[in-house]
Amino acid sequence: MRIKNNTKTSLSGGLIMLHEIIEKLPPSERKIASFILEQPHEAIHCTASELGELSSTSSAAVIRLCKSLGLKGFQELKIRITGDLQKDPDMEYRDIQPGETQELIVEKVTNNSLQAIKETTEFLNYETLDRAVTALKKAEKVHFFGVGASGIIAQDAQQKFLRLNKAVSAFTDVHNAVMYIANVKEDDVVFGISFSGETTETVKTMKLARQKGATTISLTRYGSSPVAESSDINLFISASREVPAPFRSGATSSRLAQLHMIDILFVSVVTDEYDKADQYFKEIRTAMEFLKEK
Repeated sequence: MRIKNNTKTSLSGGLIMLHEIIEKLPPSERKIASFILEQPHEAIHCTASELGELSSTSSAAVIRLCKSLGLKGFQELKIRITGDLQKDPDMEYRDIQPGETQELIVEKVTNNSLQAIKETTEFLNYETLDRAVTALKKAEKVHFFGVGASGIIAQDAQQKFLRLNKAVSAFTDVHNAVMYIANVKEDDVVFGISFSGETTETVKTMKLARQKGATTISLTRYGSSPVAESSDINLFISASREVPAPFRSGATSSRLAQLHMIDILFVSVVTDEYDKADQYFKEIRTAMEFLKEK
């Protein structure tokens, strides 16, 4: 049984959350989000009623905004924003420009990758993570699905979870995925990966899996999306904000954030079932040594 530590000493990520979902919010909640993003220092000293008045909305709209963010209340949002304001302002996403020096390329790519991973962990919901880990532990079969770059993440996940002696598959072709999902059961998990959360094939796959009674887990960028709405358990990564430029280095950052989340899930399952996993790993090492024999 996992012992949960619900004490967070340095919550942050509130401004990132607001930035990512503001365009999808109802008008009143969007007004509050805009006020906070424009004047975060003032917002953290307000009560819900005061913030509602300053944003020409209401305290009820403030509470609804916190629910839209998946937070427990306004106090948690203020704590997260306070954490954001304490960050180093020099640490932000920077895209690669034509003619950059090797030194700047190394610096920017490294910085963006670290930012994506850090921001992903900042708004991680630990209760949701625990639900995902529990579902993966109990699953008789696990099917990972992703299209394009997300398909690479699905294959990485398959390679990891195969070590736990589970029936694991990874699909990048929707037709092959549907053939497997047509026969999924309640004890199975279908795990959809889509950075945008809007990939049509992934949405269809998740909806079918849900209809069949399987537990569905999604991994998308933060915020509501068709893929997330079609899943029982939603995991999010940083949206990797990009500066308009010819090069889209944010795509690299998002890939690393996805891999990071898969690693978190895998290690969590292993530590929860350490004795069993250790035995599987020993058997794998024995098999690998057999291959090396001449």
